[in-house]
Order: sequence, then C-alpha cells, then structure tokens
Amino acid sequence: MSKIIASAAIRGAHKIYARAEAKYNEAIEKFGPEQEVAFPETAYYLPIVYGILGIKVEKLGDMKEVFATAKNLLPPPVREITPLPYLAPALDAGMATLFVEEMEQAIKYVEEPDYYLANKEDCEPENDKIWLGAADDVILRKRGVEFVDGTAPGFAAIAGAAPSPEKAKALAQELQEKNLYIFMGADHQGKRMSEQLVEADVQIGWPTRLVPFGPDIASVAVFALGFATRAAMTFGGLKGGEFRKILIYNKDRVFSFVLALGDVTDEWYANAAGAINWGFPTIADTPIPEVMPTGICTYEHVVSNIPFEEIVAKAVEVRGLKVTIADVPIPMAYGPAFEGERVRGDDIYLECGGGRTHAVEWVTSAEMDEIDDGKVEVVGPDIKDVEVGAKLPLGIKVQVAGRKMQEDYEPILERQIHHLINYAQGIMHIGQRDIAWLRVSKQAVEKGFTMGDLGKILHAKLHQDFGAIFDKCQVTVYTNDEDVDKILELARAAYHERDARIEGMTDETTDTFYSCTLCQSFAPNHVCIVSPERTGLCGAYNWMDCRASYEINPTGPNQPVEKGEVIDARLGQWKGCNDFLYQASRQVYDHYNFYSIVNDPMTTCGCCEAIAAVLPICNGVMTVDRDHMGMTPCGMKFSTLAGTVGGGVITPGFVGHGKYNLTQRKWLAAEGGLKRLVWMPKHLKEEVMDRLKIRCEEIGIPNLWEMIADETVGTTEEEIYPFLEEKGHPALTMPPILGE
Repeated sequence: MSKIIASAAIRGAHKIYARAEAKYNEAIEKFGPEQEVAFPETAYYLPIVYGILGIKVEKLGDMKEVFATAKNLLPPPVREITPLPYLAPALDAGMATLFVEEMEQAIKYVEEPDYYLANKEDCEPENDKIWLGAADDVILRKRGVEFVDGTAPGFAAIAGAAPSPEKAKALAQELQEKNLYIFMGADHQGKRMSEQLVEADVQIGWPTRLVPFGPDIASVAVFALGFATRAAMTFGGLKGGEFRKILIYNKDRVFSFVLALGDVTDEWYANAAGAINWGFPTIADTPIPEVMPTGICTYEHVVSNIPFEEIVAKAVEVRGLKVTIADVPIPMAYGPAFEGERVRGDDIYLECGGGRTHAVEWVTSAEMDEIDDGKVEVVGPDIKDVEVGAKLPLGIKVQVAGRKMQEDYEPILERQIHHLINYAQGIMHIGQRDIAWLRVSKQAVEKGFTMGDLGKILHAKLHQDFGAIFDKCQVTVYTNDEDVDKILELARAAYHERDARIEGMTDETTDTFYSCTLCQSFAPNHVCIVSPERTGLCGAYNWMDCRASYEINPTGPNQPVEKGEVIDARLGQWKGCNDFLYQASRQVYDHYNFYSIVNDPMTTCGCCEAIAAVLPICNGVMTVDRDHMGMTPCGMKFSTLAGTVGGGVITPGFVGHGKYNLTQRKWLAAEGGLKRLVWMPKHLKEEVMDRLKIRCEEIGIPNLWEMIADETVGTTEEEIYPFLEEKGHPALTMPPILGE
C-alpha cells in the first residue's frame, strides 16, 4: 500500500479521534452518562460498532469502551523510514475512524434532534432541509429488498462535488441508469453534490435513489457503511460481533464503491481506509497515490486521476459490478432508479386516470397470426394534440402470442405494467387494472415523449423479462372515451374470470407447489414454498407467479415441488415438501408447517411484508406490516420482530407472511385462522378491508373485522383485552392457542 496514503489515513484518523473524543467529553458533561443515544427508529444500536465489535451502545456511558477500543486500534503516525507493509495499520486506522465518527453522529442526534430529517424518505429543499441522516428500519427493509432481487446491485458513496451542477446531474443520471443507489456527503471547495442536484432541479431522496445523508464526510461514511452492515444482519441473519462474516458478506454481496470528487483530505483518506475493510474501493478524479494490488477488495483498492466523464465506468469495472441496462427506445432515461419519482403540481403536462378520467390496463392472449410483434398504435389524441394540464382517458391493451403462452400468465404480465412504465424518467404511474393513474411531466414532453412510448416500453421490457413465454407483443394505447370504455368493459370481464380461477384453486386439489429461494443470497437457509393458498411471505409471488417464473427460467429460484404424501393435513405438512426443504436448506431443516404459527412454522426472512405473533393473554394473534413503525402488543416493533425472527429461521409463535395471505383461507388455519386475529395496524386493516369483509362473511362472523383492535385501541395486551371482551371476539372463547 502507498506510504503516502497510509500516512494520510493514519493522520486523519488521529485528527478525527481527537475531535470525537472532545465532543464526547462535552456531551458527558452536559447530558450525563445515562443519556440515551440511538439513530431514530433503527435496530442494531449503533450498527457499525455493534456489527463489528458486538458492543451495544445505548447510553453515552457505553461509548467509553468503544473509545478505548478505537484508541488501541490507532497505529502511531508513519515514520519517515518505516518497513513495509502499510496496509494493515491503515485499515485499523480506518476502522477506528468509523467507530468514533458513528458515536459522534449519535451525539449529534442528542444535541440537535432536528438536524436530520428523521424517518423521512423525501428531502425538503424548499425549507433548506435536505440531510436525511440514518435510514430508519422501514426504509432499510423496503430498499434492502431491492438488493435481494437485484433491482439495486449496489451503491455509490460520493464524497465531494462535481465541476458544475449540470455535470452533477449527468453523473447522477448515469449512476441511476445503472440502477445504483447514490449516497452523498462531504464538500469540495464549499460545494456538495447533493446541493448541486437541488440547484439543477433534480429530485433527491430515497424514491429517486439520490440520498443526501449529511454535509460532511463522516455522515456519508457512517450512514452508508451502517446501512451495509445492517443489511448483513437484517437479511443475512448475522449477529453483532461477527465482524468477519459481515465484512465478507458485504464484499461478496453488496457491490458498492466510493467516488472521491475533488481534493482528498487526510480525513477522506481515513474514511476511505475504513471502507476498504468492507471491500468497497475508492475511485478518485484527482491524481492521488493509488493502491493497485488486489487483497481486501475484489480488484484494486484505490484508483485515481480518472477523467470525470469516465469515472462511473471505471468504478463499475474496479468493483466487478455486473449491471444490466435496459435498451428501451424512448427519448428519456430509463431504469428502476426512476420508479419512485413523483410528478406533482406545476410539473404535470398530462394526467390520465386517478379518478380524473377512466384508465384501464389489460393484457390478453392472441393467436400468432393476429398480431404483429413490435407494433405500437395510438388511437386518439397524442401529446402534440393537447396542451399543458390536459386530462385524457387511457386504455392500454397489450396482446401477446406464443406457443408457451397461457391465460394464467396474463395477470402476471399485466402486473408488470406498473413498474415498467414507472422506470421512465418523468413518468409517474400508480395502481393497476382499472384503477391506474398516469402523470406525464413537462420534462418528459420536452425530451420528446409521446403516448406511443408507453407501448415501446412495454414491448421492449416484456420481451426482455418474459420472452420465454411468448413470441409476439403488440400494444395499442387508446386515449378517447369511446374506445377506452369498450376496453374497460372487456378488461373487467377478464379480471372477474381470473379472480374466480385463482380463488377457486386450493392446496388440497393442487399436487405441485413451487419453491422460492430468491432470498437465500441474504438468508442462506430460508426456503419459501408457495401454494395456491399461501402466497410468498414477501407478497411478490403467488403460485401462478412462481409457475410463470419456472417457465421463464427452469433453473431459477422457483422450482416445482411435488407435495407428495400428506403427513398432517391440519398443520399443512407433506413429505415431498419436507424432502425439498431438507435439500434446499442445506440440511438445516427437515420439516415445517404451512398453516401453523405455533408448531414449527415456515422459515421467515427479512423480506416479509408482515409478521404475525401469538398474544397469549388474548388467546389470539396479532400481525404487523413493515410500514407500521409503532409499538405492538407483543412488545416489539416490526424492526425488532424482523431482527428476531428473520434470517431464514423457524421461530414458534412468530411467522412472516404476505398481506394477501392474511385473507387467504389457509392463513394460520391450524390455530383457527382469521378468528384468532385480535390486533393489526389500522392502515393495514383499511388496505385489505374489501377482502377481509368477504372472508368474515365466509366464516360466518360478518362483523369480525370490527372486533379486531388496532393502535387506536391500544398497543399492549392489557390495553386491548377489554375491547375484545366488549366486542365478543371469538378468540377469547376458543381453546388455548398454545395448547393447539
């Protein structure tokens, strides 16, 4: 390793340690050692300290041990004449830097509680508040899933600033097009990348993957590497103190790197040395010394003097990142990074659906000779025919044909329309089926967008992602009332038939289930087996989705599982499923039960949409989804629950599940199913209300949904029990749930 870099990193580490220690001493004197410290709404304490050292920092006084450890790690300054090598001491200096900077950031939350926009995904540039600080657990799980399924292959941590706001915008867009997250902090000559993007009218925040963690190098380093460390513990099931596993996990699975834009100070060197421990290299646009040999990182550790316009391509090469870029023939940028982009108020050029007009989306099968592949037709007014602020009806009819195409695949393809259209920069899409809502921004129109581009997107991406099951795709976009109404009538008839076909399937009459091992990259022993009446716990896959996935990729994560001999019909256990589970879990588990929460429930990973837990006093169960941030009657928030039962383990009394599964007939059927549900968040109840009422009717208790408590009633068993008694909830008179 370069002696110059080692010297600078160690000097920087000593400066940072001295500054943080002084801040700590001031805080102790002002607040006392019992003052609680934490990053708001996050598990894992201070994640870098906890993940690497296993030390739980909950109060200011707990930091004393960490400062002592960091001080012991700090090597002495490099002498003029010193023997090789330099790498190990520099890496130690980098790790010590991150420990003390993380504690310094925690103290900042105590001293200035409103400094960061806690628990926010969006920035507020109009209020001069753009620093988001540590990602809370809701954001971690929501965004972390994207690292599991590959829609986000990694992140770029940017320190410094681009030569101009226009070049900052171009750099951000290039990274977004490669589906990367961009974490930003630190300044170069008083300029910061995040502030340059605001100046260039670029929307920043988690939805667009342009995340301004804070104004200085410490904020981007601590919150970015903390995010990576939490991902290893949340999705990989790793524990605090398992530092080797956590660092290797990040090197092998979280493909990230540092872009140093501008003058590299001693403090930047110290933080870069820290990032190398995670396997994250640094690529700089200035002529600093390089560290070329491989070792800790996959390839080079520090590469410098890269022209600004070439720095992204070089970073991707150095990190060994495999990026898939969609080739979509439209005039705007395209990629998952734009999925969360919003089009609001004065930005709107055209709006369709959303209650303003009719809007419908429909995928239907056709014969091979009935359609022309790649044909896109617009019937009705196009962008050039309307003025700013116009509202049009919208009907999107996608016709597909192929030897392997089946009617069962139609809803699977149809569900892709939402995110495929949303990937276009300047386009916002919400909903599906006949409740779709489309907004087109002025920016997209200025770049040349037309309504026909919707068809080009769908043709290109459906072929790319699902080409194994069809051969031709033709898209017609209707924008006049008469034709949209006709399509709406045809589509609604098709929706009704599909729902009846899916709802009519049962586990008893289906011999083949499907596995999903997509999350094994994060939870190695987790095996989800999806049946018609038990959707995947992530909520993203039902039985038909898995079957389609298998057709598309026969060697992929969704494999057919012959359920075989019935071992226990009540619990939901079959010999064929057990045999598959034993092999797929690497011989860790030899059985689990589909329909039980008490007796060996299915494994749970960190991607679950919701988690159910037994409430013994109420003789029932509660469920909580990842969007609920408050306390629950089981005594744990969702983040704590997920950290406890995630990672691909079987935990009696707890089980992850999808929101849709909540209203399927087999949900926790072994313990009585829906009759046991005594608490759920209010917003979740409202979200599933239509199906919930139908299920209540089916089980003969039409008003059961009114008997289910939520956070407005209470957040402890003692608080909700009187409500359940008053309402006459059936769980109170059922056999003991722990004796089932």
